[in-house]
Amino acid sequence: MTMDEIISFVGALDGVLTLRPAPGDGSPDISWGDTFFYYAPDGVVPTTTQPFATIVTKNYPGDEASRLDRPDTFRLNIAAGKAEFIRWTGHAPRERGATEADPGATDTLMAHPVYGTLGWLAVVNPGPGTEAAVRELLRAACHLARTRHERRAS
Repeated sequence: MTMDEIISFVGALDGVLTLRPAPGDGSPDISWGDTFFYYAPDGVVPTTTQPFATIVTKNYPGDEASRLDRPDTFRLNIAAGKAEFIRWTGHAPRERGATEADPGATDTLMAHPVYGTLGWLAVVNPGPGTEAAVRELLRAACHLARTRHERRAS
């Protein structure tokens, strides 16, 4: 899956706001080129919640294990919730799995190298091996974000 394919897929989900920071928009330089997905049916970036998925195109300080400095490399990060995290990794977010995947491996669904303990999953350069799972997990993450939004609104 390309970044554009992921952005199109997630952007088509109901209530999703896609944020793509760029020079001149007031966003921090480090975020330029990355993509953030929020559940925001009013079209306003929420100030009290994190995105439910992100695409990062570079290493961030303290998050270099995925080696995103390689050409044409990006990582999709998904907050799909504890149940999906356990389903796909075989262990709870705060437990160490029996085998840890190489954080730089491509087309491999794994615990996020930094935020895995919070239930985030990640895939570097999703491809044929992870495409179906990625689509399912993005739908689940959006649903969880919508549920949280509705709970806060009521």
